[in-house]
Amino acid sequence: MGTTLILLVVVALGLLVLVILIYNGLIGRRNQVDQAFASVDVMLKKRYDLIPNLVASVEKYMVHERGLLTELTELRTRALSGDLSPDQRVSAENAVNATLGRLMVSVENYPDLKANQNFLQLQGSLNEVEEQISAARRAYNAAVTDFNNAIQMFPGNLMAGSMGLSQRTLFEASAVERQNVDVRAMFQR
Repeated sequence: MGTTLILLVVVALGLLVLVILIYNGLIGRRNQVDQAFASVDVMLKKRYDLIPNLVASVEKYMVHERGLLTELTELRTRALSGDLSPDQRVSAENAVNATLGRLMVSVENYPDLKANQNFLQLQGSLNEVEEQISAARRAYNAAVTDFNNAIQMFPGNLMAGSMGLSQRTLFEASAVERQNVDVRAMFQR
């Protein structure tokens, strides 16, 4: 009887240790996702600080694209509102990316603007921030993939539901960003 009791205690302790390890692993991965998202958030804040300056410098040249500038300003305001879930934030960021891309394409039609020193400095700063955002997004997506795998695979999936953990959304390129660049059209302008 004593050996059976000792064996049950050892098995129970082994299961308890396993549950603790799984729980701590899931919490650690969730925290990595949150930390990676915060890093993306910092880079996006840098971008949002640049957007008003970019809009102001472009505004006087781009009278015809006023709607595009207004849309960019509204998207920036929405993304900075602070009341968005991470999934809504990802969607808002994708919209800002697409609009910034359209803005940069529109700039090609304004030779005076492309030669303006202030615009060139802002464009350089924006390009640098975009590279930092891209790196932060890659880190975020790696953390999200690791987290999603942990909550979907056995044995983590057994605990994830009871812990209230659910899949997180990856940052993905929009359909427009996935299209090939038409270099021929760029040189025909």
